[in-house]
Amino acid sequence: MRNHSHCPHAWRNPQHRGRMWAASPAFRRRLFLLRSLSPCAAALPNNTSSSSSSPSTFIRLNAMAASDPVYEADAEAVVRRITPPLDRARHKGQAGKIAVIGGCREYTGAPYFAAISALKVGADLSHVFCTRDAATVIKSYSPELIVHPILEESYSVSDGERESVSSRILTEVAKWMERFDCIVVGPGLGRDSFLLDCVSNIMRHARQANIPTVVDGDGLFLITNNLSLVEGNSLAILTPNVYEYKRLVQKVLNCEVNEENASEQLTALCQKIGGITIMQKGKADIISDGKTVTQVSTFGSPRRCGGQGDILSGSVAVFASWARHFLLTNEYPTDKSVNPMMLGCIAGSLLLRKAASHAFEKNKRSTITTDIIEFLGKSLEDICPAGH
Repeated sequence: MRNHSHCPHAWRNPQHRGRMWAASPAFRRRLFLLRSLSPCAAALPNNTSSSSSSPSTFIRLNAMAASDPVYEADAEAVVRRITPPLDRARHKGQAGKIAVIGGCREYTGAPYFAAISALKVGADLSHVFCTRDAATVIKSYSPELIVHPILEESYSVSDGERESVSSRILTEVAKWMERFDCIVVGPGLGRDSFLLDCVSNIMRHARQANIPTVVDGDGLFLITNNLSLVEGNSLAILTPNVYEYKRLVQKVLNCEVNEENASEQLTALCQKIGGITIMQKGKADIISDGKTVTQVSTFGSPRRCGGQGDILSGSVAVFASWARHFLLTNEYPTDKSVNPMMLGCIAGSLLLRKAASHAFEKNKRSTITTDIIEFLGKSLEDICPAGH
């Protein structure tokens, strides 16, 4: 990591550093993103210094700290641009098919929250692949979800059966995999060794099939101990909280979290793992893919009820699939700096924060996860009305 105390004076000075940043390749990549996706793209000037302060850009300078400026995403513009219009000519499934891999006998709420949030954001179909113990419980929460009771834990499988059961689980999931636009791995997964081994095989298969994968919760425990599952996968998104992020930094960078240079460390972490996208959740969600770094700092709610990370993972899965489809169908340039996984994170972060704000305004201290989920639709409608 760069030690700024040994850098030239111009780099330590925020104003000089800002001008140097505006001329950098990283900033030019970011400017390309603005011009590629902004509805006002034609009006954007070629001068990078004026573009960086334009209110019409997706990402603008917001100095979190003098030593570590982070560009704030114009997240509402991202949401408007990538959210598909409602069209009578569309058929079931074209607005997104999401799968959640998680849910065991101890944890049934998390996979439900992620899967139902995907539907509330606007996906057409949402599946849950869970253990048999969890399946009936999750089915009872909502008839909207398609629940597959196929995962197994160690207690239900003898040593002699492990290989055949693992193969059967992968075969069953593989029959469905090509139908999904994105999968979410981790909500309510637990840490059973056999179950984690089976999910590792599912992740490898999803990668071979080029299916975007959002990793959260116990999925982060899995990949922290087996980085090869996501290493070099540009379609992988990690959404760690403060504790999960700390473990990732210690494992990958062999150091402690550096809050003074948060964006620089996050970028280094993404690069070290190989170009994956990471959303470091916190007061502001900082997002990087190793090339671009931005943040969403819209205020959400002071109420920190459990389950908000599950809402986020389901929402990000939908928006990432929408962004990927948007870029493919609109034939955007082949410049890989337009990363749909980054756009999905930006949009998902904003939507959760707005929904949490609405829920807290209504329920105050009694706000719970299901209250926030109920405001996902209104929050998206406020940003991107269905009639437009």
